Amino acid sequence: MYWVDNAKWLEISLTVDGELAEAVAEVLDRFASDGVVVETNVKYTDAEDLGTPYGPVKVYGYLVIDSQLEEKRHKLEQALFYLSAIRTLPRPVYKEIADENWMAAWKDHYHPIPIGKKLLILPAWIEQKDMTRLAVKIDPSMAFGTGTHPSTQLCLELVEDYTKPGEAVIDIGCGSGILSIAALKLDASHALAVDIDAESVKSTKEASEANGVMERVEAWFGSIAEIQNGDFSIKQAPLVLANILAPVLIHLFEAGMANLVSPGGVIVLAGILEEQGQSVRESAEQHGLKFIEMRQTLDWVAFVMRKAENRE
Repeated sequence: MYWVDNAKWLEISLTVDGELAEAVAEVLDRFASDGVVVETNVKYTDAEDLGTPYGPVKVYGYLVIDSQLEEKRHKLEQALFYLSAIRTLPRPVYKEIADENWMAAWKDHYHPIPIGKKLLILPAWIEQKDMTRLAVKIDPSMAFGTGTHPSTQLCLELVEDYTKPGEAVIDIGCGSGILSIAALKLDASHALAVDIDAESVKSTKEASEANGVMERVEAWFGSIAEIQNGDFSIKQAPLVLANILAPVLIHLFEAGMANLVSPGGVIVLAGILEEQGQSVRESAEQHGLKFIEMRQTLDWVAFVMRKAENRE
């Protein structure tokens, strides 16, 4: 390995499609403890267009240049090699970043993202200027749930449309807590946010505190079984959110996810590639849910399904 004398950080980047971006970010985050960045292109149709993500996604990680660099780089490349056995990956690109510039380089990838008519995804270090929107402050150093992924943005649009003031929300696979926080900013009464990743639960609690909604968030380690067992304060909600992956959504329906939706309530399903949409919809319908609408951005789709009212 070689580097210039004043270089303090090694930037690693891979350009992949949207389906692979989350998996690559997760691998980089294991070794790049100072942050992972996920960057996508945005196109605009006119001056008022808020922008639509398109094309390949670039994932960045940063390693400090020290005596452990070679060992970390070797382990990182090994992890990427194993991932490439599942789906072909490009070779990582390395770039040295001077110490005084690396934080600025990292932050330059992020800007406020307007979502729908009311929401704004706001990087934590940026001061809010558009006070007409409800800001959801997120630290993009997390490798998940930063609001940059098309699937998360689709889900947030639907959260805006289906959150009812004063009603509770259940967020399955909460990640950073971004969906729960958005619902609470839209006046949901309470959010139960669960995940089977302990770091996600921790991130949800930290983000909830940063957004001033901590007292209305119940963030715990767990999933469908724990909710159904009554381990938490609620077993059902009028709005259930699940932004995961299609195979996991189908598995969760088999585990009883439809039971979490209150009679007459809805579930928002996202993290679904277009070609997987039909199988997810069929699974939801097999468990008693009725199709309401589908939305799409690029290759990603999201569904809203409704549970029937109780009949006397």
